[in-house]
Amino acid sequence: MIVPTGAWTPALLLLAASACASGTQGSAAPGPEPHAATASARADSVRRSYTPADVEFMTHMIGHHAQAIEMAQLAPTHGASASVRTLADRIINAQEDEIATMQRWLGARKLPVPEAGSAGTTMSMHGTEHVMLMPGMLTPDQMRELDQARGPDFDRLFLTFMIQHHKGALTMVQQLFGAHGAAQEDTIFKFASDVSADQSTEVARMQTMLATM
Repeated sequence: MIVPTGAWTPALLLLAASACASGTQGSAAPGPEPHAATASARADSVRRSYTPADVEFMTHMIGHHAQAIEMAQLAPTHGASASVRTLADRIINAQEDEIATMQRWLGARKLPVPEAGSAGTTMSMHGTEHVMLMPGMLTPDQMRELDQARGPDFDRLFLTFMIQHHKGALTMVQQLFGAHGAAQEDTIFKFASDVSADQSTEVARMQTMLATM
């Protein structure tokens, strides 16, 4: 509406001032870019969505898997049968990939990433370091016994010890799921569930192989 010159009343002046103020507020500096806000939310989720039990599971399972790989790598040089060598190859391929997954998970959260060694977890008591083996892991004596075996004896010991080893991994999964608040993050839940399913299947397969020897 065009207002004739000299027709500005106090009421019209007040209305015009209010309109200018509204326009100024509407052009205020924008907030963070949407993609930046999303990235920040994701980073916050990474920091907050895991528990100490999740970290312990991923950390300890790296060493656990590493020993299974060390055992499986003996098959070609110790006279293993074709079926045991096929199983050993499958274990190596699957568990190397899983170790990489666990290391990436820990690294993304700025947590210590252990090397894929099979020594177990080291703890200090009274100034002396002791190695704590995870459930099912072979003792040094058992590893030496496996290394000294050849042919059918190797097959029998490999299957016996790997069943023990896999059952230990299943125990670790059960402990994770039994810990308060643990395994709520999608990656942890899926990974632990896959370990449980895959190793349960392999235990059944190895028990059948052992029974037919």
